[in-house]
Amino acid sequence: MELFTENAAVPPENRRIARNGRVIDADVYRPAARRGPVAVFSHGFGGGKGDFAGSAAFLARHGVGAVTFTFCGSGPHDGNGFPTDKMTLLTETEDLLAVADFAQREAWSDGRLLLVGGSMGGMVSALAAQSGADAAGMALLYPAFCIPDDWNARWPDDAAIPETFGLWGVTLGRAFVRALRGLDVYEKMAQFSGHVCLFHGAEDGVVPLSYSERAAEAYPDSELIVFPEEGHGFSPQAMQDVNRRLLERIRSGLFFPSKK
Repeated sequence: MELFTENAAVPPENRRIARNGRVIDADVYRPAARRGPVAVFSHGFGGGKGDFAGSAAFLARHGVGAVTFTFCGSGPHDGNGFPTDKMTLLTETEDLLAVADFAQREAWSDGRLLLVGGSMGGMVSALAAQSGADAAGMALLYPAFCIPDDWNARWPDDAAIPETFGLWGVTLGRAFVRALRGLDVYEKMAQFSGHVCLFHGAEDGVVPLSYSERAAEAYPDSELIVFPEEGHGFSPQAMQDVNRRLLERIRSGLFFPSKK
């Protein structure tokens, strides 16, 4: 069966990935075609594995395996039991590294990895690529590279950070802010040699477009696609466009150059 031709949908398989004392809830979208690349999707703050289910299923129908998962301690969608006030960008990076390693070892995967992340999941994807994830490329949707600036500006003094505080219905802890001290995601972007596709809405009121513009300049091989009328989080129509663009770039070899 030829890779990248549309096939019947294969129902996702639920898997539990144990690492670092946590158990990550993941769904595997196994392609019906022969072995090929795999995309790992990272959701945004307070989200869950279902946020990118449509995109994962779309890729799987075209021969690209995909894995969605829920970060431990991410909020109401996480049944892991890991406290939300212990979650940080660093614990989420550990989770993503564990899922990426799992995905690359699946029998239907040929080891080529694409990291796809939205909002805070985009930030975490970038951090994972800098922390040892063997990714051939990345697709970052409205990535929240503003997180360190936002929180460090809110509480510049560690002593002022409350033990716990709420954001969008999720209780965070002091560790979340302290993990951001000295964190500069842009510093190592030049070391990533794979293709990076940045998607951002011009009307984003949560993460200014300037953060993705700066990333597009920092990554050696990148492109920035701006949706003029989209905000933070894309409409179904925009996501359909994103899915098509991802598949086009996979087919063309932009994310996954052909193996010799």
